[in-house]
Amino acid sequence: MIRILYTIYSLLIAWPLFALVTAVVGILVFLSALFGDKTYVCYYAPKVWGISACVLFLLPVKIEGREKLDPKKSYVFLANHQGYFDIFLVYGFLGHNFKWMMKEYLKKMPFVGIACIASRHIFVGDSISSISKAVTLARETLRGGMSMVIFPEGTRSYDGKMLPFKRGAFMLANEIGLPIVPITINGSFNVFSRKAKLVKWGRLTLTIHDPITEEQRQGKPTKVIMQEVYDIIDSKLEK
Repeated sequence: MIRILYTIYSLLIAWPLFALVTAVVGILVFLSALFGDKTYVCYYAPKVWGISACVLFLLPVKIEGREKLDPKKSYVFLANHQGYFDIFLVYGFLGHNFKWMMKEYLKKMPFVGIACIASRHIFVGDSISSISKAVTLARETLRGGMSMVIFPEGTRSYDGKMLPFKRGAFMLANEIGLPIVPITINGSFNVFSRKAKLVKWGRLTLTIHDPITEEQRQGKPTKVIMQEVYDIIDSKLEK
């Protein structure tokens, strides 16, 4: 009975309100970026968007490890990708200004795509020239506390378990010399996985692990670093 009531609430109240918030935030970010602000509104408006998603769908959120971050430092955050609510969780509760590295096709998403373009998130395709351009843009953008969030699996999980990592995120972190911060997301797969048609109630947890500095990675092959980060994220993943 509770599940039925939650579904009715989601369809009739949460989704319409969230669609409205999405439209407003998208327009606000686009206009603010158009007039020169790519830092404050482009950070706080999506933050409100992410928090709104969790609040409207009545999802409790737990954050662990935020004290490990220096707000004045830039990082490359690498998180597992369980479902749609990963984005809302990171936007709303990471507590650190950042840019996404995202796939080119996401530019076409209504409202969200145009807002991401305007606020200078970094898009990357599969070609070498696209990756090279992304690295150059990252060098220019990631400084003074501005960080980047990447899902190294490259796509959402099919079963809640992590997929193998792609090398690109780690090569980028080494190229620009920033600390890597592993992040473990739990609960998002159960709430709204890639195959789900309805949002289910559930608890969301975002665990921030210790930063791995450039000095700690020095001399290690990329494959070894990839495995270390994978193991760290997996160590807090609910089985």
